Amino acid sequence: MYWKFNLMTSHIETLLDKEDVTLHELMDEDDILQECKSQNKKLINFLLRPEAMKELVKLITEDPEEDVDEKVKYKYPNTACELLTSDISDITDKLTEDSSLLAAIYAFLESDGPLNPLLASFFSKIMGLLINRKSEFMLNFLRSKADFVGSLLKHLGTSAIMDLLLRLITCIESNEIRTKVEVWLNEQHLIERLVSMIDPSEADEKPVCNASQSLCDIIRLSREQLQQLQDHAESDPLLDTIELPETISSLLSHMLDGDKSESVLTSGLAVIQTLLEYKRCVPEGSSEQMTALDAERLARGVSNTLTAVTPRLKDLHNILLDPPKQHYSAMQTTAGMLDPPLGNSRLQIARLISSLLLTNTHAINEELVKLGTMNALLDLFFQYVWNNFLHTQLEICINTVFSNTQLDTEENSENILLSQLFTECKLVQRIIDRFQENQDILCCTPVGCRRGYMGHLTKIANDVVVNTEKGNNTELIKSYLKELPDDYGEKWDNFVLQSLAATNKANTLELAGSHPVQSGSEDDDSEFRDIPFPQDTAMQQAFSDYQLQQMTSNFIDQFGFNEDEFVDQEESIDDPFKNRISSLDFNAISTEDNAPLSSFEQVCNERIDHFNDKDSNEDLWEEKQITFSSTSDNKQSNRSIVSTTSANVGSDDNSSSDSDEDLDSPTVIKQASSISGPEKMDTDSNDGNTLTYDDTYSYIES
Repeated sequence: MYWKFNLMTSHIETLLDKEDVTLHELMDEDDILQECKSQNKKLINFLLRPEAMKELVKLITEDPEEDVDEKVKYKYPNTACELLTSDISDITDKLTEDSSLLAAIYAFLESDGPLNPLLASFFSKIMGLLINRKSEFMLNFLRSKADFVGSLLKHLGTSAIMDLLLRLITCIESNEIRTKVEVWLNEQHLIERLVSMIDPSEADEKPVCNASQSLCDIIRLSREQLQQLQDHAESDPLLDTIELPETISSLLSHMLDGDKSESVLTSGLAVIQTLLEYKRCVPEGSSEQMTALDAERLARGVSNTLTAVTPRLKDLHNILLDPPKQHYSAMQTTAGMLDPPLGNSRLQIARLISSLLLTNTHAINEELVKLGTMNALLDLFFQYVWNNFLHTQLEICINTVFSNTQLDTEENSENILLSQLFTECKLVQRIIDRFQENQDILCCTPVGCRRGYMGHLTKIANDVVVNTEKGNNTELIKSYLKELPDDYGEKWDNFVLQSLAATNKANTLELAGSHPVQSGSEDDDSEFRDIPFPQDTAMQQAFSDYQLQQMTSNFIDQFGFNEDEFVDQEESIDDPFKNRISSLDFNAISTEDNAPLSSFEQVCNERIDHFNDKDSNEDLWEEKQITFSSTSDNKQSNRSIVSTTSANVGSDDNSSSDSDEDLDSPTVIKQASSISGPEKMDTDSNDGNTLTYDDTYSYIES
């Protein structure tokens, strides 16, 4: 922000003062973008020159030379893109007013060969800005082109071009202009062209995946727009076209007719899955419910999808049994050989079936029962032991069947899928047998390994038990359990009471076998009193109780201060301390009034050496030598004696008449020469070192 207040001068200002300055010289400066965004007039005027604008457009639309170092190869194109999209109105106006500049930009899209991905991102960013700022102008410009949609779809394999397609639909703020764009794109058969790209004849997978992603994004964005505008929203022509049964049938024909491709099946199923989505896009944590108008619109789209999907359920079921050729016909894993692997297409079909079951329509249910699709999914569930993605989808399917209400028929109400699960699929028998097999593996083999589907199988078994007690099909499930063969009826009861109960108990135990206690001042030990701790952890619990002890009010009264002592801010801060100290009592037993004082002085006299220098005539500040000597008989060192001059303390008035000199006299170090024999400090006799006060002071100062 320094340049905003002219606190520092940019080097760009100096360059702009040169008559022969070039665009590349300016782009070499690191702060050119900041200067441009801060509306540097001299810089903007330079960039608006025709030759400068042409050079900027050329940088983002033409591939750089091959001999340029890779580190700086796209430096200038990137900077040029940032300058053109800096949202400066003068630069944006210049791009739309000069037809040659706009034509040069659009020519990038009409290239025949594959587009440079990085330059395509620059192109998409600039076109997105122009569509947003000059919406009506750009709509008329694109309409004037012979086949804009065809040119766009030709390069749809480049992700940046797919982004441009979505920008064209979402970046226009005006509802009126956006509606015009959608109508025009629909007239250009955008949806039909995207559907036709999801075809096995497409050699490259990228256009197929991007076409599918574009359709999914258009569905979600269009529905979100309708939900936001509610009654004020006009019909969305693109969404209406996608939701037509004819469009969905065409998509299924591209997917299922002729040779089948893994990528085509996966991409097409993603679009159908998006059409069946019924969740409303609301902010996270919002309690807002779907309106009646939203429900009506979704019901129409879902109904059309079901109408188109129902006749092709047989083809989807056959893929579960005979999947298309994959990249890997066999795959070696740490758990063994997968031949063939499950594949993404079969997994997506399982997801589609779980979504279809949520609709609970008679035609779908009847067709699935006729085909035996649930039985096929159960077979795959146990075949691919370690594919938890598949296990999750089957668990959702079974839970949905248990929860669905019974549908009315001409004769009575029934849940035909539920009936098939307990009879033809033999769900209960499979659960019991697989649990027993897993137990045998764990017990009878040296290195037992729990089957990968056991967690989901436990959930399915619990779903059976729960729905037996409450739910939409309680009585129906009880009747099927009673009709089990005699041996399995008894086995199921024992399984629920023993194996399943033990598994559920093991799954609910806390790690380490006890409640995870966290010590802290806010913990309340009363919360942990009722926990039945094992006997072998009694010592650990006792220690935890000790750690969790809290300071009681009695503790605070004895060793601290209460908060109310500091409430009145006008009182002195040391008042609580004075009050507390004044309440302290000392018991001193003595027969004399001044006995405690005498005892104190006596102890001081015994502990402290007295030096009477009252009669000494020595000059305290005279420099003296300190002599060190030692004796060979003992190694004990004697300390030099330090004394301070002080005024004599007396009881008469003369003692108070000492001069200021006496009161301010400094500390004096007495010399060893004035000390008698044993008080001298002994050192090695061979070392005749001497120290003076000046030497000592100099040493300390250094």
